[in-house]
Amino acid sequence: MPQTKVLTPQQVKRYSRHIIMNQVGSLGQRKLLDAKVLIIGAGGLGSPPAVYLALAGVGTIGIVDFDIVEISNLQRQILHQNDDVGRPKVVSAQETIHAYNPDVNVVVHETRLTSENARDIIGQYDLVINGADNFPSRYLVNDACYLLGKPLVDGSILIFDGQATVFIPGQGCYRCLFPIPPPPGMVPNCAEAGVLGALTGLVGSIQATEALKLILGIGKTLSSRLLLIDALSMDFREVRMKRNPQCPLCGDAPTVTELIDYEVFCGLPSVEGQPVA
Repeated sequence: MPQTKVLTPQQVKRYSRHIIMNQVGSLGQRKLLDAKVLIIGAGGLGSPPAVYLALAGVGTIGIVDFDIVEISNLQRQILHQNDDVGRPKVVSAQETIHAYNPDVNVVVHETRLTSENARDIIGQYDLVINGADNFPSRYLVNDACYLLGKPLVDGSILIFDGQATVFIPGQGCYRCLFPIPPPPGMVPNCAEAGVLGALTGLVGSIQATEALKLILGIGKTLSSRLLLIDALSMDFREVRMKRNPQCPLCGDAPTVTELIDYEVFCGLPSVEGQPVA
């Protein structure tokens, strides 16, 4: 990956609190400036990583979403404001990111992520942050990242509960945890059960932190660990994970070698144009 040779005086000022850190320094900041991160969804979980990666100086941030901003989104989706209601989320996200840091290259993918385009879109980036809110998208993003060899920073939220982990190809994947999706209707979504808005900031910030560590090559990531958060009691628990040799995707005898029809896989009707991120 080509690296920026010299930080400009303006960049030195902007990122001075990074540069004085031994774990980052000017070399690390150049890594951030050269990095390309894709965020799936410009909603509750996608918003905090988008903001914090932009503030950190990540050079290219891709956003996949083709939904529009609704007033009910504003309770938690900090990329959007009241005046954005009715506008495409990717447009609002791009403007917000540039308001924080105009030097960031924001690539918008105003499209439904599908088995036909997932490889092309995800293949352009170094790593992926998953902020999708449904099972077809989660399996699709997981499978595409594994097949492309891309690290995946995963997170999920519901009511007062959150989860976060990192999947490194060869060290386990989402299917190792959940080989088969739950039956339709078994797990409610945020629109049905609700979510504490601030929880999206907590989990999304954890995802941003993990992404920055991966780019910088520092610290111990959540790879092979699932962080469980109960915001009501503010209890953090950790579950160890390992690659499942029987996993249909990353196991010893994989049966999933291409991207598939994920709505059918998850027991949902395939609807043309249905948003999945």
